[in-house]
Amino acid sequence: MIEGIKTYGNNSLINELKYAIDPVFICTIGTTETSLIPGLSGAGASPDLTEYTPAADVEILCLGNVKCMDNIPQTVVGKAAAPTPAMLTKASLQIADIPFVIVDAGSKIKPQIECMRMGSKYGRDIRTGKGVLNPLEIYENARDLGAELARRHPMLIIGESIAAGTTTALGVLKALGYDANEKVSGSMPHNPHDMKTKIVDEGLKNANLDPKKDNIDGLQAVGAVGDPILAAVSGLVIGVDEQIPIILAGGTQMAAVCAIIKSIKPNFDFSRINIATTVYVVGDETADLIGLLSQIDEDITLHSVNPNFEESEHDGLKNYLDGFVKEGTGAGGAMFTALVRGVPVEKLRKKIEKVCK
Repeated sequence: MIEGIKTYGNNSLINELKYAIDPVFICTIGTTETSLIPGLSGAGASPDLTEYTPAADVEILCLGNVKCMDNIPQTVVGKAAAPTPAMLTKASLQIADIPFVIVDAGSKIKPQIECMRMGSKYGRDIRTGKGVLNPLEIYENARDLGAELARRHPMLIIGESIAAGTTTALGVLKALGYDANEKVSGSMPHNPHDMKTKIVDEGLKNANLDPKKDNIDGLQAVGAVGDPILAAVSGLVIGVDEQIPIILAGGTQMAAVCAIIKSIKPNFDFSRINIATTVYVVGDETADLIGLLSQIDEDITLHSVNPNFEESEHDGLKNYLDGFVKEGTGAGGAMFTALVRGVPVEKLRKKIEKVCK
């Protein structure tokens, strides 16, 4: 029992992570122009700035500041704001001394740092029915990278940063036949489910796809109503040797990744996959992550991380308690890693506060 972690499923991978020598954190970034739809995403101070958020997040991880925009991104609702989850990730990786690499699955705004690029195209508005123009290219490049990283590291922790990612996740889950309406999380206190459903349904219609009639595969779903990250993370996971455990650091997007993997490899062993996210996602009353995962595979274990921000001296972090932001940049998985590797939850919170100042 580790303070700050609640596990739904099997905790066997906790011990593997605790004693693993040189695990690696992978942050995968990408763009979907779906984020430009007003009122859909809070992952930026305005819709046009959401496209800068992924690049800025990984610049924070690597440089401690941002180069691609004037100010560090934050989630803004009305006059209140919360620090980007990248700050939580940065603090967690620093305090646990975990190395990381940046993977660009297909971003519109490029970070001014070294990245491993999986494809040359960024994601489009999924209402067109052509959300990702090159899903197979991204998937195959990521699959090769996953195999290479698994030869060098005993465990992979994979996070993501993309604005409007819960909407594209909804798109893929619905395309693959899952009951996902009003079950995906969001980056704001108000979760615009009706808007998300309308966007996805329009995209499926324009892609000439009917989940009730058509046998849609994972990459086809990504190409129509998904985003580049979903193709990349699915490839990373499938490329890894079957003996290598993986932590998927995220919430709704990682549920969609599992659904894609299940489509591509129906007999995939999900017992070596754990999802680690924040208590703000797992406890989101406007969503149902546990219910989504149970539809996909009963062997998927979920870890919920609670950094006890109610005790924080940082007002912006307290806004996480009100749903202003819940997850991103692999924050849940990064905090999970730090806690499992022996960092007390109070010490982790203090480190996060220091990084956020």
